[in-house]
Amino acid sequence: MAFWEEKTLEQMSSAEWEALCDGCGRCCLIKLEDEDTGTLITSDVRCRLLDGDSCACTNYPRRKEIVPDCIKLTPENVREIPWIPVTCAYRRLAEGKGLAWWHPLVSGDPQTVVDVGVSVKGRTFLETEIDPEEWEEHAVEWPEWEPPESL
Repeated sequence: MAFWEEKTLEQMSSAEWEALCDGCGRCCLIKLEDEDTGTLITSDVRCRLLDGDSCACTNYPRRKEIVPDCIKLTPENVREIPWIPVTCAYRRLAEGKGLAWWHPLVSGDPQTVVDVGVSVKGRTFLETEIDPEEWEEHAVEWPEWEPPESL
């Protein structure tokens, strides 16, 4: 059996935990909260550290130092953070769903995340290039889209 099928999130090693990330970049999109309703809105504006083509953090080891608002996902908080995408492996495992067929650990190919339309690759704007007053104009629904469970 694969490690994600044998272990709980809490039992995973650091390397196993990190391997669960599919590299989609959805969690690194700027979220906005409606002050009146508390509704969370996802934008197509990405964190200044997220590379828009590789969908990798450009300074992962120092990300919390550079971006104080960056949230390190843990087995404890992954169950409580409301903006974690429905496609996220951490969320899926916490909800007992298992990994999706397109996840690189299942498919064997990181390109499936892009091919199926989960990746933010080429679909975002860099945070430092968009005036924060304009972020609301960048509200999008596509980061909540979930591919079918099978082809």
